[in-house]
Amino acid sequence: MRLIDTHTHLDFEPFDSDRRQVIDHCLALGVKRMIVLGVFEANWQRVWQLAQREPSVFAAPGLHPAYLHIHHDDDLQRLREWLEHRHGEEKLCAIGEIGLDYYIEAPDRERQQFFLETQLQLASEFQLPVLLHVRRAHAAMIATLKRQKLPRSGIVHAFSGSWEEAREYLRLGYKLGLGGAGTWPQAQRMHRVLQQLPLEGIVLETDAPDMPPASHPGERNSPEYLPDICQALAKLKRIDPQELATHSYRNSCEVFGWKQDYQA
Repeated sequence: MRLIDTHTHLDFEPFDSDRRQVIDHCLALGVKRMIVLGVFEANWQRVWQLAQREPSVFAAPGLHPAYLHIHHDDDLQRLREWLEHRHGEEKLCAIGEIGLDYYIEAPDRERQQFFLETQLQLASEFQLPVLLHVRRAHAAMIATLKRQKLPRSGIVHAFSGSWEEAREYLRLGYKLGLGGAGTWPQAQRMHRVLQQLPLEGIVLETDAPDMPPASHPGERNSPEYLPDICQALAKLKRIDPQELATHSYRNSCEVFGWKQDYQA
């Protein structure tokens, strides 16, 4: 089984003591590539250095809506300069984590929208896919993506919306990132949506160190748990785990423009 973790924060502090061991174990388990996302300007270089050091790690810099309180408008110019400096490098695979978060207390929706639309424009200019964070904001996000159609679309991370919302993203060419949250028994709506999702629209992720699967309650989440997530979601979808792994791998390669190799 070959897998790609399309969304992880392996640069975060919870991995500082055993990051090398985690990566080695991932490779042994079949997790062959991991996308590590930037969330604010100060961690882009840390993410990039990790990607340069580790053959299996790829970088996606961005300005996350939940960190809006520490973002500066100048950070958008810095992101442009960062992309210009590294444009065309193999390890730069997307822009993310970007998006809209209306779940946080008193969200500044106007400023979130400004940061989102500016980063979508950068994705268009630099011909990169986007990795989207969306919480309680699917209608606004879908409307935005219809206005700003990107040449390479991307992934809606940690999707937990309705089938109708899923269908809109799929129609726009986006893949839906599924992870540990969907493996919990109480995620009944997600289980129903999963039954309807076409395999061509699914990619797998962990969002480590957050959102551990039901098989690892209360633990630090890790890309090492991606095979467990694949097994659990395949069971809920009533398909063979290898089938889900193969489609997720293929879909991930499609998003990031990688050569597709499906050998288990």
